[in-house]
Amino acid sequence: MYLVKSFLFYLIFTSFCVAQDDIVQLKNVSDTILNSKRSLKLSDPLDGVKTMQKLFPGKLYKKSSYNTFISWKCTTCKPTTYTDVNGVEEDPLFPYIEGVATRLDTTINYTDSKGNQFKMLVFNHSVYDADGVQTGRFSGGLLGLAKFAKTGNVWEMKSYQPAIAAFGAFAHIPALKLVEIGEDQYAFSLIQSNGGAGGPYNAYLYLIVGFDGKYQTLMEVDDYRLSNNAEGNTNWSSTYKVVNDVKKKFFRDFIITTTGFYKKAKGTEDDFEVDMPKEVSEMVKTKKQFNFVIEKRISFNGKRYNVTGKPVVKFSNIK
Repeated sequence: MYLVKSFLFYLIFTSFCVAQDDIVQLKNVSDTILNSKRSLKLSDPLDGVKTMQKLFPGKLYKKSSYNTFISWKCTTCKPTTYTDVNGVEEDPLFPYIEGVATRLDTTINYTDSKGNQFKMLVFNHSVYDADGVQTGRFSGGLLGLAKFAKTGNVWEMKSYQPAIAAFGAFAHIPALKLVEIGEDQYAFSLIQSNGGAGGPYNAYLYLIVGFDGKYQTLMEVDDYRLSNNAEGNTNWSSTYKVVNDVKKKFFRDFIITTTGFYKKAKGTEDDFEVDMPKEVSEMVKTKKQFNFVIEKRISFNGKRYNVTGKPVVKFSNIK
């Protein structure tokens, strides 16, 4: 009987310990974690996860091959409000009071015209979760960046911005794409797409640029794409290109081309009207179906990118 009780106690104790080990723990870090003037030099090859640990020296977790993150909190940090472009929930205060989970989303490698090599480490911050998951349909992942330049066999951090703004859904940032917007001037685009469960997703295009001493969002293009709509119903998508204008050394213009199809909705649960791009809104009032192409030019005005001139709109297959 004694052996049975001892064995049961062992099982209960072991289960409790395993359960405790599964709970993500927070490690308190210094407020220097937010210092944008931090310096860091690392030998080649640069390891992204190890670099993340140096910048965010919390507790490292590897929950799976696709869920590696650092869990940390900062009791001496002064939280700052950052914009969540979803605009549904309250803009986040970072560092989060509950604690932070920081993930290395990707590393973007690029080389300029002079042969200089760079690495941009892209970080995704989300609110601490005891199970290490990311939640919230209308909660974006908070974007952070660290730029490294290579000299000889050493990578030196040239720019560090732990938090910029929140994008995406379920605390995941969308993929960033490298864009050359001038002579050896690089920016990063991303497509923000979100919507209600089972409904269409409306997407925005954002451009993040190093400007006035920091990375910030200098372009927002609405109605960039409509997806997740029922097959055969209204939809559209867009592409962009940078205008190769030798007269503009930096901050060159963009051409946004939107191609789409409109079909008047039946007004059912699965087929309802959506907000159309303003350039075709008048046609929607009188027609049941048509194809359209919208082309607009976007220029930098010294502070932000804005639409310049009148968009060109072409219609076809009008019914």
